[in-house]
Amino acid sequence: MAIRDTSGQDRPLSSPAPASTGATTRRLPKIKRSWLLAGGAGLGLLLLAGWVASGWSSGNRSVDGERVRIAEVTRGDLVRDIAADGKVIAANSPVLYAIAGGTVTLKVVAGDAVKKGQALAEIDSPELRSKLAQEEATLASLEAEAGRAALDAQLATATAKKSLDQANIDRQAAVRDLERYQRAFEGGAVAQVDVAKAQDTLKSADIGLANAKRGVALQGQGAGLDTRNKKLLADRQRAVVAEIARQVEALTLRAPFDGQVGQVQIKQRENVAQNAPVLSVVDLTEFEVEIRIPESFARDLGIGMPAQIRTAGGEPFAAQVAAVSPEVVNGEVTSRLRFSGKQPPNLRQNQRLSARIVMDTRKNVLQVERGPFVDQGGGRSAWVMDGDTAIKRPVRVGTSSINAVEIIEGVQEGDRIVVSGADQFGDAEQISIN
Repeated sequence: MAIRDTSGQDRPLSSPAPASTGATTRRLPKIKRSWLLAGGAGLGLLLLAGWVASGWSSGNRSVDGERVRIAEVTRGDLVRDIAADGKVIAANSPVLYAIAGGTVTLKVVAGDAVKKGQALAEIDSPELRSKLAQEEATLASLEAEAGRAALDAQLATATAKKSLDQANIDRQAAVRDLERYQRAFEGGAVAQVDVAKAQDTLKSADIGLANAKRGVALQGQGAGLDTRNKKLLADRQRAVVAEIARQVEALTLRAPFDGQVGQVQIKQRENVAQNAPVLSVVDLTEFEVEIRIPESFARDLGIGMPAQIRTAGGEPFAAQVAAVSPEVVNGEVTSRLRFSGKQPPNLRQNQRLSARIVMDTRKNVLQVERGPFVDQGGGRSAWVMDGDTAIKRPVRVGTSSINAVEIIEGVQEGDRIVVSGADQFGDAEQISIN
């Protein structure tokens, strides 16, 4: 059996007529023109690539100049200062407390203007008043005992003096009897034994007189001690009564100075415990400003440093640092400023003010505008402009103020430094600034 192939399916095709000579002549210039255009485009791409390569050779990257801030290095005096916002607080605003438990009757409300010594509130404390009456009665009893002791001392002294006077009389009588017996014995009227008796009587009178004198002295000392003890007991009780009387007087809360009632912390006729806060009084003549300073500046801050306090749109007022907190809270240190002279009028508690503390002034130093570059480079490097190229250069940064920072080495006067926007440079060593 024969196998069929595809010869039966094939059929010849007629060849196209060759193009004329004139058509060939017209097509050749079009082909050359397209090759020329393609070559020119390729050459332009090569030139563009070369320009980009030259740009990359002059700087690792290219950054828009509007995204960075450049400042010039200058020489001058650098004022090292701190600026912060603060709030007004009363320098003298004591809180009055209840001296004893009881019912409080308020005589003022918050915001009332008060005068020194004016009654602000009264506390009714029956226990304290009863205690005062009891101690006063005890004092009266002790004073009576002291008076009785003084009277007994006088009586005892009088008795001792009476005994002394009697002893003097007895001795004088004994002296006269001895003289009489001696004259009689010399005249032979009496015996020797009578004279001896008279002598013994005189000696006995001398002993009695000496004892009487000693008794008067001892009696006076004993009576004085007893009287003194009774008087001391009375004086002690008198001090107790005076203290309780002071507490009773303190049941009436009075204004310690001319000022204004601040916060009232209880309600009318409320029963309070001992030492419970009742109300506060604000001295409107003396205010201070409390500010919070970053921890990095706090170590150089000292009491007595000059400062300026400025109200919103107002003139500055001289002040000084009055206190610095010894502890750091949330990375900040609390400080208080006190006005050196006059203070702004119409200040109010918790009013916001701006403050500036002058720490020191450095004369004739290289400085540049303060910016984030100090923190980004750790104070050890900065981007210095060389024409349109920013070059990373090592520098050493000194002290800083609110708006300037000292450059110790690494740059010269007139150099330009990228103070802001260098965070987008990355790890490059050179950046082209367009």
